[in-house]
Amino acid sequence: MLKHIAIDELQPGMFVNQVVEQSGSLRMRSKGLVKTQSAIDALKTKGILVVEIDTDKSTSPTTQNTGAEPEKPARKKDTKLSHSEALNKANDLYTQAMSIQGTFINGLKSGAGRDLTPVVDLSQSIIDSVFDNQDALSCLTMIKDTDSYLLEHSINCSILMSMFASHLGYDRETIEQACLGALLMDVGMSSIPEELRYSTQSLSKSDWELIKTHVDIGVELVEQCGDISDLALNIIAQHHERNDGSGYPKALQNDEISLFAKMAAIIDSYDAMISKRPHQESVAPAAALKRLVKQSSLDQELVNQFVQCVGVHPVGSLVRLKSGKLGIVSQAGKTDLLSPIVMTFYSTNSGHYNEIKRLDLSKSDDEVVSGVRPDDFGIDLPKFFREVFIHQVP
Repeated sequence: MLKHIAIDELQPGMFVNQVVEQSGSLRMRSKGLVKTQSAIDALKTKGILVVEIDTDKSTSPTTQNTGAEPEKPARKKDTKLSHSEALNKANDLYTQAMSIQGTFINGLKSGAGRDLTPVVDLSQSIIDSVFDNQDALSCLTMIKDTDSYLLEHSINCSILMSMFASHLGYDRETIEQACLGALLMDVGMSSIPEELRYSTQSLSKSDWELIKTHVDIGVELVEQCGDISDLALNIIAQHHERNDGSGYPKALQNDEISLFAKMAAIIDSYDAMISKRPHQESVAPAAALKRLVKQSSLDQELVNQFVQCVGVHPVGSLVRLKSGKLGIVSQAGKTDLLSPIVMTFYSTNSGHYNEIKRLDLSKSDDEVVSGVRPDDFGIDLPKFFREVFIHQVP
């Protein structure tokens, strides 16, 4: 049953069908289930006054018409999660994201997927998680599985875009649009033959031209899915453009490229560099950041902001300490960016795993010598992280 309610009556679990009355000019991109109070608060700040809900699709028990105004539950304050709990929560979201994104892309390939609602909801969940515990979700962007690159890359880029846009001070609605654009910017790659996507050989000129078509294909696929903001579409259309005109598909330059597409170009390049793929080895995150700084085709002012956002030693990256220990960066240094908090778990001196211990380098004589790759020490990081680390980390 469809029912009009004031925005103050809207609660998590209600299915919003459309905006009925508003004082602002916000255009809802899709209808769907309201999952969090923060999403409701965002609608209020944009001037939404009355919405239409579908009680049949709602999961909130207060959507039943009892004749009395439903009691609004007090918003629960998030209790402080332990590091292990936060990592497990982030891991659950990441696993769910892989499933949702995989289903959506498979639907696009088969011609059946035309509903953006699942990925819109996913992008909102990612933003909520970034706002709640950015460090926990950041760790997941570093756990790479070569066989799932396309899916992981899109999710990682959406996480990094949420972090980057938040770091630059953008409002929630803008971050949502940017996150969605990053999540969808490579959907066109699903239409490229796998033998090209996973080729270990140098591509011919004709093969490379075919690869480039994924941008226009992606724009076309997403436009067929319904209402989407120009900001998100620009990210999809322009994330391979470069300031000096060396990019594609239109060889745009400087101000011809949208700001968020320039941000996406940085994020896309960074995550690609730290990912092992059939045709290239990965590099440590710190090395990838150094490469970004040297790429004049990228907006260097934004590159500097991105480095500040993720830190000299990004959360989730693997570092080698002067003592010979390996550790995963769990939190950036508060007073010294070169002295993060790390979770040590491996000794390069003995070649054995050790008990996981928290080490604040700002209070220790130990220090980071370099960022390293798991392959450098034969470590299966995805397996270790999910089967051991997130359950035993203090």
